Amino acid sequence: MNGHTAHPVPPDVLKELRATDDAGRVPAPVTDHEGGAPLRCCLRHSRAGERIALVSYAPLRRWAAATGADPGPYDEQGPVFVHAEECAGPETDRLPFTNSHRVLRRYSAHGHILGGRLIGDPGAFAYALREAFDDPAVAFVHVRAVEYGCFLYEVRRG
Repeated sequence: MNGHTAHPVPPDVLKELRATDDAGRVPAPVTDHEGGAPLRCCLRHSRAGERIALVSYAPLRRWAAATGADPGPYDEQGPVFVHAEECAGPETDRLPFTNSHRVLRRYSAHGHILGGRLIGDPGAFAYALREAFDDPAVAFVHVRAVEYGCFLYEVRRG
């Protein structure tokens, strides 16, 4: 979609989170009897009967550790759903979870928040991403759920 790529939680990070999450807890996998949980490993909703886990994830902290950046007080962790076991990852390169209200949070190369945008109309999603990346200071965007504020995925140029 317009040169933007959605990035799920990376496989190596998922392996760590499935053992001990970023809050230091051991996940407790469950069978999702209803389906519908937004999975950050494969960027789709869970299907009824799949085994999933709710884990604590700190995307900026992990990014900062890999890049040497210091997000300072912008570092945060929050709950994300993942498959309880390794999965194949995203099935498509389309941007997922765009059919509901979302917040696009913009970050600098230092991990500082540069602004955000509430997306109420799913049709405005592509425009809001273009607008975010028109600012050369924006290094990446986090897509978040409005109702809980949870991290859904990261978007980068290209």
